[in-house]
Amino acid sequence: MPHLHHDDEEAWYVLEGTLRFRTGEREFDAPAGSAVLGPRGVAHTFWNPSREPARYLLAMTGNTWGMIQELHAGGANDPEALRAIYRRHGCQLLD
Repeated sequence: MPHLHHDDEEAWYVLEGTLRFRTGEREFDAPAGSAVLGPRGVAHTFWNPSREPARYLLAMTGNTWGMIQELHAGGANDPEALRAIYRRHGCQLLD
């Protein structure tokens, strides 16, 4: 899901396979050995564009980790509940 962080940054290091990223208006592939920064204030998302496995390391702040834990805990079954979780962690879920 495209989103942005108002105060935090994220960084990925691709270990295996390829990930596709969209940061701002730019879309690109990041094969194994690539590092990608998701700067604060810039809309971004990523996904595995193929059926081949992809593995990566994701570096994030404690705030972002808290958001991911809250998202994975469930209970956000509608779009407004998801947006509320993102807002609580200084993020914005984009359509």
